[in-house]
Amino acid sequence: MHRYILTLSCADRPGIVAGVSQALAAQSLNIVESAQFGDADSQRFFMRVAFDSAEAITQADFTVLFAPVAGEFGMGWQIFDTQKPPRSLILVSKFDHCLMDLVYRARKGSVKLDIAAIMSNHQAGRHWAEMFDIPYHYWPGEGDNGKANRAETEAKLLALIEEENIELVVLARYMQILSPQVTEKMSGRIINIHHSFLPSFKGAEPYSRAYQRGVKMIGATAHFVTADLDEGPIITQGIAPIRHDMRVPDLVDVGREVEQRTLARAVRLYSERRVLLNGLKTVVFE
Repeated sequence: MHRYILTLSCADRPGIVAGVSQALAAQSLNIVESAQFGDADSQRFFMRVAFDSAEAITQADFTVLFAPVAGEFGMGWQIFDTQKPPRSLILVSKFDHCLMDLVYRARKGSVKLDIAAIMSNHQAGRHWAEMFDIPYHYWPGEGDNGKANRAETEAKLLALIEEENIELVVLARYMQILSPQVTEKMSGRIINIHHSFLPSFKGAEPYSRAYQRGVKMIGATAHFVTADLDEGPIITQGIAPIRHDMRVPDLVDVGREVEQRTLARAVRLYSERRVLLNGLKTVVFE
């Protein structure tokens, strides 16, 4: 059996689920999982269907069989082969804990990723790349000629995405801002992780500032990247409690663990095709 995932969205109206089910059943495709959501605010309908087929299905073949129902309801849709995990590029800077975690999970199969390469403006993550035999691209920071070097790095990045047929870019604590050119080209396909405190502390040394305020909870947010810094649609968020006797290094350790599991969960949901964009928000079928 071959398993596929169909995701779709369209204007909400009666008959969508029946139409999709009938279209698949007419081709002897067996639905094994289905989830749907109608957003009362946007009046949009979202659906994820996993189905089995006795024969392999090409994109062209499915387009033909699904065209009538897709046209009737004005659907935007995608189909994915579950045996082909998203080809991915991981970007990292000095802090390599999320990189290490993702590479390990990908190798063990708990997160379905085909990691094509790792790119960094530091050397910190090179040993993880070498350990797991993943190509490592070291492109130093901006240096004295900031804008020119940044443009050169982004040109290399876009070329690498094209050459390696990258579907997903993961910012595993990559501390450089991507230009609108990159975020627009990879819209809905770049995931970032950042600390997110309750209350929030932005800027330098956030853990020290959180410690000084005596926070009782810290967290992390994984989101899609847009041209607006840290304002993209949220995929997952994680939190962890903080005790009064914890010092700054303890907060850092807890924060790293939250970042690891929050990012891993977001990437897993994406790779299983459970995340659909809904304007500034996401629909997540868990």
